[in-house]
Amino acid sequence: MNARPPVTCIGETMAALVPEPAAPLEGAGHLGVRIAGAESNVAMYLADHGVPARWVSALGDDPFGRRILGEVAASGVDVSGVRTDPHRPTGLLVKDPGTESTRVHYYRRGSAASALTPDLLTGDAVRTAGLVHLSGITPALSASCRDLVAALLDPPAAERPCPVSFDVNHRPALWPDGTAPAVLLAFARRADITFVGLDEAQALWGEELRDAADVRELLPEPRVLVVKDGGRAATAFDGGRTHTVPAPRVDVVEPVGAGDAFAAGFLAGLLRGEEPVRALRLGHLTAGAALRVTGDHGPLPGPGRLAALLDAAPEEWASGR
Repeated sequence: MNARPPVTCIGETMAALVPEPAAPLEGAGHLGVRIAGAESNVAMYLADHGVPARWVSALGDDPFGRRILGEVAASGVDVSGVRTDPHRPTGLLVKDPGTESTRVHYYRRGSAASALTPDLLTGDAVRTAGLVHLSGITPALSASCRDLVAALLDPPAAERPCPVSFDVNHRPALWPDGTAPAVLLAFARRADITFVGLDEAQALWGEELRDAADVRELLPEPRVLVVKDGGRAATAFDGGRTHTVPAPRVDVVEPVGAGDAFAAGFLAGLLRGEEPVRALRLGHLTAGAALRVTGDHGPLPGPGRLAALLDAAPEEWASGR
């Protein structure tokens, strides 16, 4: 039997400085070093689910870059497509936890990953992929990064070497020029599989988008569209079918990284041939792993528990924790 071709995730991963214990940055006494990157998060959770995954990016020739490369590789992700740039640094972010949300301060201008170009697509890591996963963070990093995303999404779906998954993942701080709504709408429409939160769709494209059905009307092109409604539910539109699965209750430690985890779980379900409802459940369960830790990557439930939750009756699922 031929091995399943890997999912290739393309995007920047940074070193992250995080107050320990979690507290507002201004009064923090200690900072821990973590890693943070939407696409590498997806790759690591895919690997957790047994899906072959690659992460493709660029890092500086510095201690942060080496730490990131080592940690992503240790999670079972193929990092052979990651370049080391001797002239540019690895990006850095600092988290500032608050009582209602976590603010993030970025120090990534001129980073190694911001210099990625469409030339990246000629490498084996992309050409031999079964699926390429991107997020809306990458086109915000630089003109060449936007060209890279466009090079993947501009060709019609039938002419691409493999399907492309795109998580809108809107980060307002990265779009000071106000171009995010138009750019992200164009990319979201061109992807084969698109993920977007209802709240970010409203922020980008108008408060008149009241529910998932309104977002589908705005984005009819993707073969699969997943609309996440915070901690309430997620809806998948697959062709002419609509599936909604409520989110289980989770004791949230920190919300950062949950969207990446959800995307990985849903994609893992699809790639394993699961029905959309089970793929949505797997997305929720994977997101729960991220919500329960202060970092972006938390442990999944054990195989037995995971199987039981996926097989749960609808009423048992709806009342689960």
